[in-house]
Amino acid sequence: MRKDQKFNEYRAKLYAAEIVCAIEALHKENIIYRDLKPENVLLDAQGHIRITDFGLSKQGVGRRDKTHSFCGTPEYLAPEIIKGSGHSWGADWWSLGALLYEMLCGRPPHYNRDRQQMLRDITEKPIPMKQYFSPEATALLQALLERDPARRIGAERDAQELKAHAFFKDVDWDAVARKEHEMPFKPKVRGPEDTSCIDKLFTKERLEETQVDPNALTAHQKKEAHFDGFTYAGQTKLQQN
Repeated sequence: MRKDQKFNEYRAKLYAAEIVCAIEALHKENIIYRDLKPENVLLDAQGHIRITDFGLSKQGVGRRDKTHSFCGTPEYLAPEIIKGSGHSWGADWWSLGALLYEMLCGRPPHYNRDRQQMLRDITEKPIPMKQYFSPEATALLQALLERDPARRIGAERDAQELKAHAFFKDVDWDAVARKEHEMPFKPKVRGPEDTSCIDKLFTKERLEETQVDPNALTAHQKKEAHFDGFTYAGQTKLQQN
């Protein structure tokens, strides 16, 4: 999934449905994912979704619990993470909304190269809905991209609320869970170790075991730093003009 490439609604719906099931499975284990973005969504040989990179996931977070870490990728951050007001499972559903929006129109809502402005827009600016979105897609996006996590879809019954939404009315959720449905795209791979479909930026990267100094990590997290193109975890606040 790349920026500026959009999918038809059927394809986006199938991918979103599989992501819903993946996030639901994590939430049932009291795990909040916190880093849903195109780079972390891979396809297997049959075209089914595989969620990767659980480095920012947090265990032991129930639906009513809150955590206050500032972490994630800016384009997909829920407003409550940016504000530091505490977040829970609903942050994952906001990120799904941003990802679904991107699948349908090519870019996440409020995308801006000015990182600080983008973060402000996420917390303040209305989200433009495209005229070519179906009414069902528009309604789901508005429900997912609700700034108040208490009113966001999934706040009461988690994934069950999404599964019952009209956007997914023709989805067989049992078939999705069993990966029985035919996917619209299958990567051309020669075998389980074929990495030709993966960006060489990742396949050529040297694998090194990282030794983490907890004290150094704490000091780093106190810096208000952002890194373009990378996930960020730390403590920050928006600059005030």
